[in-house]
Amino acid sequence: MEKILGLDLGSRTCGIAMSDALGMLAHGVETYRFPQPDAYKNCAKHIKEIVEANDIHTIVLGLPKHMNGDLGERAQISIDFKKRLEDMMDVEVILEDERLTTVIATNNLLFGDVSRKKRKQVVDKMAAVEILQGYLDRNRK
Repeated sequence: MEKILGLDLGSRTCGIAMSDALGMLAHGVETYRFPQPDAYKNCAKHIKEIVEANDIHTIVLGLPKHMNGDLGERAQISIDFKKRLEDMMDVEVILEDERLTTVIATNNLLFGDVSRKKRKQVVDKMAAVEILQGYLDRNRK
């Protein structure tokens, strides 16, 4: 089995998570901070470096849907980013519903008594873990 990358794409940051080699557990890698808002090209280059360094062929990218299931502007940005990644490298990018993942990540951090300052630094990375872990759990063989 191979490692899988999980992404929680925002307008200023991208939470990055990676699975173990068995595809059972997701762990946080980092929160990539854009040099300026909406710098998706820079983010894609950074992700490409991670993909190449870890021989990754599958990326699970969060798709932010509205609670009623509609796709909005943020979802279209994720769809465009998926295409950018697939055009840049030989990877399959899977769009995964990410509704409430940031809320779940924040609640987990609150439960762990993580300070407000620290939560702000890691919440996107933890949301990427939630996105990837959900995918891994549903696709476990």
